[in-house]
Amino acid sequence: MENVFNMDTMNFLLDGLYLTISVAISTCIISIIFGTFLAITRNYGGVVARSLATLYIEIFRNTPLLLWMLTAVFVLPTFFGRASSEVWGTIGFSLYTSSVMAEIIRGGLNSIPKGQFEAAYSQGFSQFFTLFYIILPQTFRKIVPSMLSQVITTFKDTSFLAGLQIAELTYQSKIILARLTSFTEILTMIGLVATIYFAICFSLSVLVRYLDKKTSYATN
Repeated sequence: MENVFNMDTMNFLLDGLYLTISVAISTCIISIIFGTFLAITRNYGGVVARSLATLYIEIFRNTPLLLWMLTAVFVLPTFFGRASSEVWGTIGFSLYTSSVMAEIIRGGLNSIPKGQFEAAYSQGFSQFFTLFYIILPQTFRKIVPSMLSQVITTFKDTSFLAGLQIAELTYQSKIILARLTSFTEILTMIGLVATIYFAICFSLSVLVRYLDKKTSYATN
């Protein structure tokens, strides 16, 4: 077991975990911002803008995530200049996840009674101020559990980056596994990586359940 539980191996895995968490957080932030824009455009934009937002969401939601990661890493640098694979991988990941977040946010927007808009307009609020100061705060309170569920999925899906030779947690573990010769050590390494993913995702899922119950109580 000394080939698994040693300082060099642990630091190597921690470097991968750090990149995994960084990509997941960056993707979630970008996706929430862009997804909010897409959801608002699809619900309240003009005919052309609404059609474009709908087209974007449907294309990305109905095509594989890995396809867009590959596109971002191997195609986008040709048009937008060089950057690290981690950056382009995150961009591809965000483009895809934004479409999922957009539908979650749109569901929250649709759950807000239309009377809220009418009441705001009667008080002299513009559509912009109504959305950003009255509607969106209520929307985000309602969709927190669903958004956190997507965050969990996003964290797990960072493992796709291993296929692009990006040194996140799964890729780092593959390198270590290639050096191991003992079946017990290989099994231990797989179990260790699985435990890391499980610990983080399970903690987030507990938080999701707690917030879901809290939201249900507040609604009732």
